[in-house]
Order: sequence, then C-alpha cells, then structure tokens
Amino acid sequence: MKEEETLKIINIIFNSIFKLPNYSNLKEVYTKYAFDIKLPKEVRDSTTNEITYADSINSQKFITLKNMEQRDINEGWMLPKQNITGLKDIITIWNQINYTTTERVYDSINVSLSDTIYRCQNIYHSTGCSDSKNLVFCDNCANCEYLIASQRSFACSFCIRTDDSKDCTNSYNVICSNKISNSYFIQDCFNLHECLFCSHIANKKYCIANMQFSKEEYYQIKEKITKWIINS
Repeated sequence: MKEEETLKIINIIFNSIFKLPNYSNLKEVYTKYAFDIKLPKEVRDSTTNEITYADSINSQKFITLKNMEQRDINEGWMLPKQNITGLKDIITIWNQINYTTTERVYDSINVSLSDTIYRCQNIYHSTGCSDSKNLVFCDNCANCEYLIASQRSFACSFCIRTDDSKDCTNSYNVICSNKISNSYFIQDCFNLHECLFCSHIANKKYCIANMQFSKEEYYQIKEKITKWIINS
C-alpha cells in the first residue's frame, strides 16, 4: 500500500474518533502513536540486496517470499548429495540454503512493509495480522478494520492504540477491555460508551476518571481532551 493511500486511511480513522482530520505525515504518526509497537524491521534480501521487511532479524541471511518461490520454480531448493564427515559439514551445507523468508503475505492484497499477514487487505507496516483490512502500524490484530498502532486485539474498528481488547470502536488508547465505544484512555473495562480515563468499571457512560458526569459536562471536557491529544 502506498503512503498516499495509507494517509487517507489514517484520516478516515481520525475523523471517526476525533471528528478532526489528521495533519501529520506518516513518520509523525508512527513517532506519536506507534513508537512501542513491535513491527517488521528493514533488512536486505541476501540474494538480490533489495530492501525487505522481517519479523525476526536474528538471521544473517534473508530472502523475500516472492524470491524464495521463484527459485523453487526455476531451480528448486534440493542439493546434490555430498559427503558428510561431521556436524561441521552439515552446517556448512545448510548455510547454502538457509535463508529467513521475509514479507510472508498470504491470500492478501495491497500489503506493504509487512510480514506474516493472512487474508488481509490494505495493510501498512504491520505484522501477524489476519482477516482484517485498513491497518497501519499494527501487531497481531484479527477481524479488525481501520486501526492504527494497535496490538493483540480482535473485532475492533476505527481505533488508535487499542491493546489486548475486543469489540472496541471509535476509541483511543484502550487496554485489556471489551465493548468500548467513543472513549479515550480506558483500561480493564467492559461495556463503556463515551467515557474518559476510566479503569475497572462496567456498563457506564459519560464517566471521567470513574466519576459520573452529565452529558453536557462530559462533552465540554471531552472537547478539551480531544484538542490536547491532537496537539500534544
């Protein structure tokens, strides 16, 4: 996915959560929201020297999935039988064909700078995601759409920094929670709508720091918090 397409997706998410457009470039979005997300690292394909992206960078030799499959078609990966006198011989021969495969993208379209992606569409610099679309800087999210900088979450949409959560929508910075909507800074909560800075509560709306507010009071404060998030 190209950077221009990615910024359009980011803008859609911002408008959904904050009712404001995104004015930052991709590098700024990464620095502000995805600074601690585990993402594929840039490495070089050892056979072509082209830039590629890998989850694991412990290996010294890399090859893209595309180039690995092409070699399999052209010449295969089997080697002629050689004389082996010990473990050293086996390791030497193994090093001839032992590459870490990168950019492993399966049954997906429009994916870039990513590794281990399954059945997805429109994915940018993410890892371990499946059955999702329109993800940017995400790690291990499934059945999700329109997320930025989220981790280990399921069935979430239009969220930024949603971690270890499920069924969250239009929210920012949600941790270990379920059924959260239109909320910011939520941890270990269930079934909250329009709440800010809440922890360990359930079935509430218009709460701030676990305190009940009127609808009018709540939205006055939320407007200020939204501006703070965007401008900080």
